[in-house]
Amino acid sequence: MKINKRFRKAIFGVAYFKNPLGEIKYVILNRKKHWKGWEFPKGKIEIFETKRMAARREVKEETGLKIIKIKRFKEKGHYFYDKKLKERPKLIGQTYHLFAVEVGKGKIKVDKKEHKNGKWVSFKEAYKLLTWPDQKRCLKVVDGWLIKN
Repeated sequence: MKINKRFRKAIFGVAYFKNPLGEIKYVILNRKKHWKGWEFPKGKIEIFETKRMAARREVKEETGLKIIKIKRFKEKGHYFYDKKLKERPKLIGQTYHLFAVEVGKGKIKVDKKEHKNGKWVSFKEAYKLLTWPDQKRCLKVVDGWLIKN
């Protein structure tokens, strides 16, 4: 399917922290705007931004955590909105590009307009809690890369 102007261009930012013993924890956010469930930081690529800039900004805005480094993956995709969104009347869905974003360990400070709260979780718990299949698939990609590296 050709992705057209009816899809909002966005990023997925799988935010993680790896401690000195190699244990990996992921940030997931409890969504309340537009739908309810668990997700990674994600968001629109602004006109003036590169995809990497958008990943940095979105993870910082949605978690309040310090960004340490960012890795872009070839993984990308699109999905359809499950309902019409008032503030996006002409859009039917969203495209995404995947980034792994290493963050400093700390208290997650969510944007209260979009999320109820956020938490640090293991791969297993993140996989179980994530609402959407696209995000579960992206978690597997990032986790596989982190384990190898």
